[in-house]
Amino acid sequence: MKPFGYVRARTVPEAIEAHMNAPAARYLGGGTNLVDLMKLGVETPATLVDISALPLGEIEESAEGGLRVGATVRNSDLAAHPRVRADWPVLSHALLAGASGQLRNAATTGGNLLQRTRCPYFQDLAQPCGKRTPGTGCGALTGHSRDLAVLGASPACLATHPSDMAVALAALDAVLTVEGPGGTRTLPVTELHRLPGAHPERDTTLAPGELISAVTLPPATAGAPSAYRKARDRASYAFALVSVAALLRLGPDGTVRQARLAFGGVAPRPWRAPRAEDVLTGARADEETFRRAVAAELAQARPRPDNAFKVPLAAELAVATLTDLATAPEPQS
Repeated sequence: MKPFGYVRARTVPEAIEAHMNAPAARYLGGGTNLVDLMKLGVETPATLVDISALPLGEIEESAEGGLRVGATVRNSDLAAHPRVRADWPVLSHALLAGASGQLRNAATTGGNLLQRTRCPYFQDLAQPCGKRTPGTGCGALTGHSRDLAVLGASPACLATHPSDMAVALAALDAVLTVEGPGGTRTLPVTELHRLPGAHPERDTTLAPGELISAVTLPPATAGAPSAYRKARDRASYAFALVSVAALLRLGPDGTVRQARLAFGGVAPRPWRAPRAEDVLTGARADEETFRRAVAAELAQARPRPDNAFKVPLAAELAVATLTDLATAPEPQS
């Protein structure tokens, strides 16, 4: 075992100071991803700053009428929260699809967002991986890429982001509260994760020492029909080959008044689909519109021979989800 330091922080400023004072420090929440990577030797932090005791475990109404979720709220508690189930059901669906009950009881909201890829080349120290060791290349380029990205990848990295929750939050226009050495700032969840480009080792846009303290669900997406669907190799808690988070609100004339769509399992970050949303908004809510919208988004896909199936799979999954939402009764406020 490689030795490492350990600090148990009691306040956010204390956690940030501990992180900044310790080279190669990492924040530790539930540990369901970080500890696994430490066991594999992929992550080798010199210091763990335990933030599980920070006062960030509450779910409360925001001043604007949305919902503010503390970063240490457990995934099981968030999935079961009555307001989430009633007003943002896509988030509850995504959390329940993401892991076993035991893992949901341990995993935190902030940690779920910041989990690292499950790409087999990233997790295998014998394989080249520029995300794990910058400058070493990507073994998947000449290897097995069936489970990897068809959107947003680069010659340096084909890895996909593993979170189900993050896909739902991307579709819901969630906003993060970020604390760091420079103070507090807000960040749309869609701006948290980076595409790999030439620097796949940089997963997010967070600065050194910054941590997520809360996620806010906005009132603008509350109450609309929404759903999460996930295609995977086995039904029991596998990572997504493709997933879809969708929200669809119709006007009285049957046209789309509000549309939100995001994909998981297809890109290095949760993939919000603005091209599809542009086609959907104001159009008739029918299968022809849904297929045209999804095709506009997936035209950017650049699959490899062994994962080309992901493109039609994503299309069919999205069309089916949108069709179900279009025929669902509008929830009563």
